[in-house]
Amino acid sequence: MKSFVFMPLVLASTPLAAAGPVPAVGVLADPCAALPPMPAIVADYLARAQAALAAGEPLPPRSEEGMAIYTKWQQDLLLADFAGECRYAAANRDLPPATPNRTVFLGDSITELWLREQPDFFTGDRIDRGISGQTTTQMLARFRADVIDLKPRVVHIMAGTNDIAGNGGPTSLDRIEANIRTMIDLAEAHGIEVVLGSVLPARRFDWRPDIAPVEAITALNERLRALATEKKLVFADYHAALDDGGQGLAKAHSEDGVHPNAAGYAVMRPVAERALASAAS
Repeated sequence: MKSFVFMPLVLASTPLAAAGPVPAVGVLADPCAALPPMPAIVADYLARAQAALAAGEPLPPRSEEGMAIYTKWQQDLLLADFAGECRYAAANRDLPPATPNRTVFLGDSITELWLREQPDFFTGDRIDRGISGQTTTQMLARFRADVIDLKPRVVHIMAGTNDIAGNGGPTSLDRIEANIRTMIDLAEAHGIEVVLGSVLPARRFDWRPDIAPVEAITALNERLRALATEKKLVFADYHAALDDGGQGLAKAHSEDGVHPNAAGYAVMRPVAERALASAAS
């Protein structure tokens, strides 16, 4: 789930960084103000892509120059804000005090795009904090900012796809489980109930066609289910709900075989609602 794959979809909600060079200093009052600014060619493409989406037209073609500039910008952002804490910093500051029913969805692009496809699902103090392309290491690093500090009653954690894809480099199932286990420990230490979501089925990743993910997804889901049982957590089995019978997503539920479309999220929604109701009871 490399974020550039979803440039016209994800960056629309990504706050622009302040213009100007990044200061050569390690500690700032507002680190987010020093992020590398969005390149003009990316901003122009984004505007044209959003206009096309609004009109129901095909997305405009992406030039090699534009993709190279975009990729370099994303690399610079990763170095400046590895965990992505700036992604929701302003939105977190603007949140009203938590209600007794606040729920935070922490995850990657599958979580982030859920809000776009089903905005009515994120009502009643239900908050989406997904970031495209992220691994469990990055989610763990921003867990305080995007979960603990928001004081939710429940956190819904769905992660692991990008670890399996190698977005953060080589890893292991032990490391992925350790990251998720640590997030659970942090939630429990702060009185936050946990819903643990399964990794969705996928036979291949378009951005990493050299990786065969089925075996790793199956093994990680077995670990997540066992972890939920051990910690007495609610396990939301989206994999079982969406599996097309061949360890993948049906075309009716996903255009790319990884990310659900509106129909895919419609299948996930009742699984999530049951899990959240159980966790809050």
